[in-house]
Amino acid sequence: MAESMKGLKRTYRCGELSAANAGETVTVMGWVQKQRNKGGIIFVDLRDRAGILQVIFEESDCGAEHFAKAEKLRSEFVVAVTGTVTKRQGAVNENLSTGEIEVRATGLRVLSEAETPPFPIEADSRTKEELRLKYRYLDLRRPDLQRNLILRSRIAIAIRSFLSDEGFLEIETPILNRSTPEGARDYLVPSRVHPGCFYALPQSPQIFKQLLMCSGYDRYFQIAKCFRDEDLRADRQPEFTQVDLEMSFVDVDDVIDVTERMVAAVCRESIGLEVQLPLKRMTWQDAMDRFGSDKPDTRFGMELTDVSALVKSCGFGVFTGALENGGSVRGINVKGQAEMPRKKIDALVEFAKGYGAKGLAYLSVMPDGTYKSSFAKFMTEEELKALTAAMGGEAGDLLLFAADRLKIVYAVLGALRVEIARQLDLIDRERFDFLWVTEFPQFEWSDEEERYMAMHHPFTMPMEEDLDRLNTEPGSVRAKAYDIVLNGVELGGGSVRIFQSDVQERMFEALGFTKEEAYSQFGFLLDAFKYGVPPHAGLAIGLDRLVMLLVRAESIREVIAFPKVKDASCLMSEAPGEVAPKQLEELALKITAAEEVRDESAAE
Repeated sequence: MAESMKGLKRTYRCGELSAANAGETVTVMGWVQKQRNKGGIIFVDLRDRAGILQVIFEESDCGAEHFAKAEKLRSEFVVAVTGTVTKRQGAVNENLSTGEIEVRATGLRVLSEAETPPFPIEADSRTKEELRLKYRYLDLRRPDLQRNLILRSRIAIAIRSFLSDEGFLEIETPILNRSTPEGARDYLVPSRVHPGCFYALPQSPQIFKQLLMCSGYDRYFQIAKCFRDEDLRADRQPEFTQVDLEMSFVDVDDVIDVTERMVAAVCRESIGLEVQLPLKRMTWQDAMDRFGSDKPDTRFGMELTDVSALVKSCGFGVFTGALENGGSVRGINVKGQAEMPRKKIDALVEFAKGYGAKGLAYLSVMPDGTYKSSFAKFMTEEELKALTAAMGGEAGDLLLFAADRLKIVYAVLGALRVEIARQLDLIDRERFDFLWVTEFPQFEWSDEEERYMAMHHPFTMPMEEDLDRLNTEPGSVRAKAYDIVLNGVELGGGSVRIFQSDVQERMFEALGFTKEEAYSQFGFLLDAFKYGVPPHAGLAIGLDRLVMLLVRAESIREVIAFPKVKDASCLMSEAPGEVAPKQLEELALKITAAEEVRDESAAE
């Protein structure tokens, strides 16, 4: 039967005690991790968010009543213990921060009993994630998850402290917004008082933070909740948190400077990591040419090599055909892997096909200097030697090539180098490699929309030297945009914003918007720009991703208290769920049967 806390006050958390507290009478409260009855003496491991503490019950210390209650303790019972801190009489437990001490109990209250949990509450759980997420409130008791969320809190506090000291103001922006056509798919919220109309949950505070610059607030930040209705991956969630900031009267270098100093301060205060500033910078084109990715993992080599010019006249039709169709031939050198079994090479080919490749060409430079290749018979000995030299190949190396449209070649080799590095354990997991990627393309072509789309968003300023090509050669225009990357993961990005109305109108024109369409979607922002807008720029960093990387978690779900799974559902609360017919009636909504939706999708 549960007892009251009346008259008791917790004096310490379990993990806060040490040998310095020896001799003190304390009251600790928490969950029973384990109870061991050795006959005449009962050992209890008591757990709270600060750690685990060993408690000893002996009848001579605590009396028959409390000893009898201790005999009935089970895992996850919530208890309050009063006792004296003493140094351990047995061996010190080096694995616990409290391993030098124990509490000899004089009193015990059972505050709450517990059923046997569906899985052990322990670090590095081997329980399937689906079960852990269903009982997330139990999963969150595990020490490793608690450490992650405690660190996340410290990081958020460090960010607020740093930006406040830098003169930033924390200002909240609306959650219920108007839907806009650019970017990812919006989550929509129907309006009861405006039947047939919908709010959109924010994908970012972009427009509002620009309006704050128009309003003269100079330096804004927000740890903002954002929403995107998109397919999930290990580092994505339908709702996520970003560190959002905007600055007036600045250019690229100003935003980069304050951001990297903020990141360095956070790393130092949270995990004791000293980040060397300034961070490395790399243009988007350089990143793609060297690594096949705009978020390159630079903790290992295996960079791409362009051999298009070298093989344009060779006898291998796969290479020459790709080049004749305006494509490219590039490769990577997998050092020391010439004798990789064919089965593994075939698996790499299948992996490459997942990124759009029709196949992979390989050339093994055997230890005896001979060649083993999928295309050697189509090339002369001299051509093979020249190709090997161009790739920096030596005896024992495996050379892999992709030949296709440049976009596909980048995607294939960019992913392949990371996969091979993972398989061969070439990545230093203890290393934190930050860098900036700059000068992104202003636009990217959408085959689906059959038009150019903004690579970042329609308010990004083009490079001044490229402005004259904005409406004539949009594919060649570079943006004043920048991303910060850590270990091959995009932490965040931003840009200098367009603040001149004529440039903004040209930007909308390049995106295929009429003036009327632009005003229909962004009229309040464009109107604000008529009343004096300062040059401004900003950036957003994914807080979830940053914490995930700093704690070396495999999934973003390990640093979010109540995450969703891949279909954007919550296994614990069973959201999303159906609502009462009366609620739909109030919103003037009617649900189409799922079968009808599937039939319509199939017809399309």
